[in-house]
Amino acid sequence: MSYIEEVRESVAARNAGQPEFMQAVDEVLLTIKPVIDSDPVYKHNAVLERITEPDRQIMFRVPWTDDKGNMRVNRGYRIQFNNAIGPYKGGLRLHPSVNLSIIKFLGFEQIFKNSLTGLPIGGGKGGSDFDPKGKSEREIRDFCQSFMTELARHIGADVDVPAGDIGVGGREIGYMYGQYKRIKNVYEGVLTGKGLTYGGSLARTEATGYGLVYIVDNMLRADGKDIKGMTVAISGSGNVAIYAAQKAAALGAKVVTMSDSNGWVYDKNGINLDVVRDIKEVKRGRIKEYAERVKSAEYHDSGKVWVVKCDIALPCATQNELDENDAATLIKNGVTAIGEGANMPSTTAAINAFQSAGKLFMPAKAANAGGVAVSALEMSQNSQRLAWTFQEVDDKLKGIMKGIFEKTSDAAKAYAKATDYVSGANIAGFLKVAQAMIAQGV
Repeated sequence: MSYIEEVRESVAARNAGQPEFMQAVDEVLLTIKPVIDSDPVYKHNAVLERITEPDRQIMFRVPWTDDKGNMRVNRGYRIQFNNAIGPYKGGLRLHPSVNLSIIKFLGFEQIFKNSLTGLPIGGGKGGSDFDPKGKSEREIRDFCQSFMTELARHIGADVDVPAGDIGVGGREIGYMYGQYKRIKNVYEGVLTGKGLTYGGSLARTEATGYGLVYIVDNMLRADGKDIKGMTVAISGSGNVAIYAAQKAAALGAKVVTMSDSNGWVYDKNGINLDVVRDIKEVKRGRIKEYAERVKSAEYHDSGKVWVVKCDIALPCATQNELDENDAATLIKNGVTAIGEGANMPSTTAAINAFQSAGKLFMPAKAANAGGVAVSALEMSQNSQRLAWTFQEVDDKLKGIMKGIFEKTSDAAKAYAKATDYVSGANIAGFLKVAQAMIAQGV
């Protein structure tokens, strides 16, 4: 049995019943095999055993009171996975699907994603199975303050810097930051995604979506193609989807789909983002309202956006949303490129299908790193007591995404094949972290 197989078997035994985490681990272990086999230093230093085991797994009770005066209880998580290259950095997710497996997969992915940015940030993730949908402003505030009451003892500007994720936007970050200040009596950049009035960064809201399109554009250009004039299918209608659509349109592409958990819309004339933003960001409504307001649109309450013929597919909703059947449909319809805007939105079988068909595929570790990159830039601004302009941040983001593409491409060429960006991203991210771990000892 090889070293990788031994580690995989051991990790599976210790993490039984955690399918999302094992899916993430399997993908990394499989793709970094050429690196591991090339040098015994990794086995000698037990790098794989150490990188697949979190530094710390924190689970805690989050009691809060609903509007009827009833006490409610949720479970909170913070996984501090690896800080070999910098303080733990990763979002907080509030969604009923949240469990230990999902938080660990997200934290594990964050190690490599953060490494690829070239910035000094380690990997972590957190959240709760609390569902903010349908809750009042007071209930959300009460939950966020209770959640931070426990989390505050485990984080800090040079220790662990959480951010937003699904269910955690500017409102939730604000409530959490206020509670952290009350508890710690210190004003520091302990959270990112903050409001612009108290240390937030311009372009942070747009960063993940913009970064996704920047790296897909780099990938297309390297293959002699141009995004201008291409048709784009996007899933989701949150920040990532909205700003990916905005940047794609700015570069001359036409975005024709968006979705939420209830259904999806197709607009043959191109999605009107002003309408989407009013529905989602102002009224917090459902995407079906788009079809009620835009005559050229049609709404579907079943199926997925991937049945629409497109040149570029950008899954921006949630993990494992794009499966093997969806991949087959996209391939049959002539898709050219796929960029993952969400975390691990494509199943392993779907990724294999795209790669077997010779399609350009950019994995989430590289493709959606724009958000955490600008979060790290927010940390820098907080430390220096500076506020950069939107253009300054966007220019830095564009440069970071170009750098991620180049590192991913170079590693793919060196250890796999030129367009195997899945292997390239995993290898490039792994090498930096592994070298730092070895240099620092056990």
